[in-house]
Amino acid sequence: MKKLYVKFVAQNTTLHKDIEQTFLARKCKAKKDTIQKKFEHLMVYYPEYAFLFFWRIKKKNYRFKSLFVNQDYLCKIFGSTKIAGGIHCYHPFASVINAKKIGENFQFRNGLTIGNKANDNSKVPTIGNNVTVGANVVIIGEITIGHNVTIGAGAVVVKNVPDNCIVAGNPAKIIRYI
Repeated sequence: MKKLYVKFVAQNTTLHKDIEQTFLARKCKAKKDTIQKKFEHLMVYYPEYAFLFFWRIKKKNYRFKSLFVNQDYLCKIFGSTKIAGGIHCYHPFASVINAKKIGENFQFRNGLTIGNKANDNSKVPTIGNNVTVGANVVIIGEITIGHNVTIGAGAVVVKNVPDNCIVAGNPAKIIRYI
């Protein structure tokens, strides 16, 4: 595992942010004082982190991947999607992510669909920093989701969402500002 850390993680600040955010979001009680120890802990005990790690380093068929990811999450993240550090997923099952850009500290749950409108990959969403998305959410079209947004489970988002709010419903509406 040390070779994996040295080769991919040691100098990658985006991966450091992913590790720190996942450790924080999972409320890990393990006493790990270095980024390497936190990385090793997440790789062993959180296969959904390992799944995102292998996507991030662009090694879908890495020879040791099966030691860390013991199931197929049936999750697709398009290679053209740019995701800043701090991505965290609780259950990546049945998720498809096709966006222009996703900001820092993005959290999502199962059944997420982020995608294009009318099968046009130039019409995909842009998502801000500190966005949390519930289960079974659909975000489609050339829209912008602001910073510090929470999207409730089952929401269908087809219009822009401003900063600092909670949205839910089909179609998604602002529930309140935070």
